[in-house]
Amino acid sequence: MTVKQLSLPELTAACRRLGIGGVGLWREPVRSYGVDAAARLVRDAGLTVTSLCRGGFLTATDPDERARALDDNRAAIDEAAALGTDTLVLVSGGLPPGSRDLTGARERIADALSVLAPLAGERGVRLAIEPLHPMYAADRCVVSTVAQALGIAERFPSSQVGVVVDTYHVWWDDTAPDAVARAGAAGRLHAFQLADWTTPLPEGVLNGRGPLGDGCVDLRAWRERVDAAGYRGPIEVELFNERLWARDGVEVLTETAERFFEHTR
Repeated sequence: MTVKQLSLPELTAACRRLGIGGVGLWREPVRSYGVDAAARLVRDAGLTVTSLCRGGFLTATDPDERARALDDNRAAIDEAAALGTDTLVLVSGGLPPGSRDLTGARERIADALSVLAPLAGERGVRLAIEPLHPMYAADRCVVSTVAQALGIAERFPSSQVGVVVDTYHVWWDDTAPDAVARAGAAGRLHAFQLADWTTPLPEGVLNGRGPLGDGCVDLRAWRERVDAAGYRGPIEVELFNERLWARDGVEVLTETAERFFEHTR
């Protein structure tokens, strides 16, 4: 998503030239290209798919909407398995229209995972709950903290359900360090993503993630924190940013790799 202006062939070729060994993929471009074709493309480039984004949106109260969401997540699990990644990122979903019941919405996530987690386990895919910044709680994700995500994940085997730590979403939360340590100790720290927080946020706020080093997040401290928690998996940079998307994609990818080493090593 950081360089969504690149086609999948352009992306894999650029990663190969820059020595980037893995890529987190999103379902929409993968589906457009073809899941099996995308899997071959990445494999032939010598890359690994670090995660697939996204499943989730599991908070609906309408039975038909719930059934459609479960079917979509079953498909996402199959797609992750076909791509060879063991991690499917879940954005849980916001409040249904007219609802103010955050607790009930979170319980519906757990209910849905009771159906999806065993299937994911059978396919060798881990469901990784991603907490999003509270400004997204109403319309996108009622899970706002690592502790909340972990509270849901802990109802299931760690091989099936864990959490994502994304610095853009959790940098502000002083309870997050303890929750990260707890997740690491339990084997539930399934993905780690980097983005910076810059202000002012753009209108609509969704595409306001800052390039690494441009904002107020102590990225190196977060890298050290997940290291201390025992995380040894890939580190993804995920930037939704209109200005980056308007630039040359290979240039953005090169700059992002340079900034990663500058601000996290």
